[in-house]
Amino acid sequence: MEAVISPIILYAMIVLGALGVLLSLPRARANFALPGFLIGATAGGVVLLALASKAVAEGGGGLPNLYFYLFGFVALASGLRMITHPKPVYSALYFIMTILATCGLFLILSAVFMAAALVIIYAGAILITYLFVIMLATQSPTEEMVEEQPVFDRVAREPVLATISGFLLLAMLSTMLAKGVPMLVTPSATNADEILAQFPHDIEKALRHRTTMGDEGGILPTETLARSVNEDGTPGEFVIDVANRTVLVQVDAEGGATRTVAWPEDLELGHVQAVGYELIKGHPGAIEIAGVILLMAMVGSVVLARKHMQIDEDAKRAQAQSLASREGASS
Repeated sequence: MEAVISPIILYAMIVLGALGVLLSLPRARANFALPGFLIGATAGGVVLLALASKAVAEGGGGLPNLYFYLFGFVALASGLRMITHPKPVYSALYFIMTILATCGLFLILSAVFMAAALVIIYAGAILITYLFVIMLATQSPTEEMVEEQPVFDRVAREPVLATISGFLLLAMLSTMLAKGVPMLVTPSATNADEILAQFPHDIEKALRHRTTMGDEGGILPTETLARSVNEDGTPGEFVIDVANRTVLVQVDAEGGATRTVAWPEDLELGHVQAVGYELIKGHPGAIEIAGVILLMAMVGSVVLARKHMQIDEDAKRAQAQSLASREGASS
C-alpha cells in the first residue's frame, strides 16, 4: 500500500466518497445532491492528486500520463451521476460515458482488445438491452401525470446498505491491487505456449502461411498436423511438443511418413484467444448466469409492459362507457 498511496489517505477518501454518494442518492423529500457531488468530487480529486504527487516524487518529472487523470475523473463523475440520477434513461446515457472513459484507460495500458470489447459488448449490445427494458417497463405518461415516474425510479432503495457494500468492495479491491494476491498465477511465456497448444488449427494456419509467403519452415497444402491414435483406433490429440515448440506433421494422407516442424518464431498467444480460453475454461457458469439474468430482466419488462397496457385499456374502456352514458343521459 505504501508503494502507491498512503493507506490512511486512501481509506479516508473512500469513507468520504461513500458519504458523498449516500447524500447524492435520490430521496423522496430532502435533496442533498449538490453537497454529495461536492464531497464525492473532493474525495476523488484528493486521490488523483495523491497519485500525481507520488508519481512526480518518484519520477522526478511531470505527470506520467495526463490522459489517465482526465479519463479517471470523467469515469468517476459519470459513474456517480449514473447511480444518482432519478431518471433511468439518463442513467443509461451516463453509463455510456463511463464505459467510454474506461476504454480510454484501457487504451493507455495498450489493452486494445478490452477497449474494443467494452464498446461492442457494453456500450453496444448490453446497453441497448437495458434501454429496451427501461422503455418497456416505464409507464407511458398521461395528461394528468406528464413527468411522473414510478417510486422505484425516483427514490433510492436501501441507500445505506448499497453504499456500504459498494465502497467496502472498493476498499478490498484497492488493497488487493496494492499488496497483491499471492494465490493468483502470474502469466508466463510457458503458460502462454500451453494455452496456444490448445489451438492446433492456428498453429497449422501459421505454418501454411509461412509456405505461402515463401519462407522456410512451413508445411505444404497437402500436409496436416499428425494426431495420436487411441486404443479403439480413433484419432486422438494432436502431437504437439510445448517445451520445444514443435509439432508432428503428417506428410501424406495415407498415414505414412511424418516430420517434426518448429513453430513460427513470431507465433504468440493473442489477447482474444487468451481471454476466450479463460472465460470458457474457468468461468463458463458466470457467462451462463449473466445471460439468464439478462433474459429474466427482458421477460420481467415484457410482463410489466403488458400490465401497463391492460391498465390503459381498462381506463380507456371505462372512460368510453362513462362518455356514452353521459351522452345517453343528455339525449
